[in-house]
Amino acid sequence: MLDIGSNTGHLLVVDAHGGAAPLPAYSYKQPLRLAENLDAEGALTPAGTEALTRFVGDSLRVAGEKGCEEMLGFATSALRDAANSDDVLDHVRSETGVDVEVLPGEDEARLTFLAVRRWFGWSTGRLAVFDIGGGSLEIAVGSDEAPDVARSLPLGAGRLTRDWLTAGTMTDDEATRALRLKIRAEIARDAGSVLRSRAPDHAVATSKTFRSLARICGAPPSDAGPLVRRMLPARELSQKIPSLMKMSVEQLGSLPGVSSNRAHQVVAGALVADAVMDIFDLAELEMCPWALREGIILERIDQIGIVRGRPAVAR
Repeated sequence: MLDIGSNTGHLLVVDAHGGAAPLPAYSYKQPLRLAENLDAEGALTPAGTEALTRFVGDSLRVAGEKGCEEMLGFATSALRDAANSDDVLDHVRSETGVDVEVLPGEDEARLTFLAVRRWFGWSTGRLAVFDIGGGSLEIAVGSDEAPDVARSLPLGAGRLTRDWLTAGTMTDDEATRALRLKIRAEIARDAGSVLRSRAPDHAVATSKTFRSLARICGAPPSDAGPLVRRMLPARELSQKIPSLMKMSVEQLGSLPGVSSNRAHQVVAGALVADAVMDIFDLAELEMCPWALREGIILERIDQIGIVRGRPAVAR
């Protein structure tokens, strides 16, 4: 599976078959920052296009070395919104032979919801699922495997950082207030479709941004294993935001769970997470280790099945 996200390109080799959890066998990733490599007209820059093409070519070689026979590639918000998306994907295809599918935002929300439902099961009741990516915020709510509501909003941590928190404005109170208002207005505009339905029994978050914020607020580290319960408390996050806003990128990068290539996005991500929990009146969010990639794998298993023991490349 080849996942072209707004922040990172990630090749995941997966051992998967019907009735079993998809098990990652090998992982290869590179920071691409596509959401931050768009020009004034909204087109992916030549440098961004070449970085993407190089990563896809390298991933194809790695997949071949690992014995994979099929490459499933998908892209999310950054390429979905790029003004030259078709030209970029044509270039990637001509140079590497790999077709990358651009997922609509609602499909991204729907497939992430599927993964969370399978992870927690039916006993968790009605689910509300939130995912902060580099380019967008996905929201999905429902009681079944398919959500009743699936939304994608242009509130990704990378996008907001690029547009609102450029160098020199991270500690600008006026800029931050304006960003906070924009985030809350965007979420509130779509909140009615969620709030009008029955309140969720379980509120869940996925994505690196949410996991990093949970770690900052005291959740166990990744080496404690995927079965450990990890929570992001609304009150604790809200209390930490003022101090996060005063930190340099280097200081943010030294926090637990924060990688150096995403440190500059922590403040924007925290403002989105804070707004989500406030507007939807959530005291906490539970982290789910499965997200979009697992949702795509699970749907593919459901559709065609996979021969036991045959590795598949997860996108």
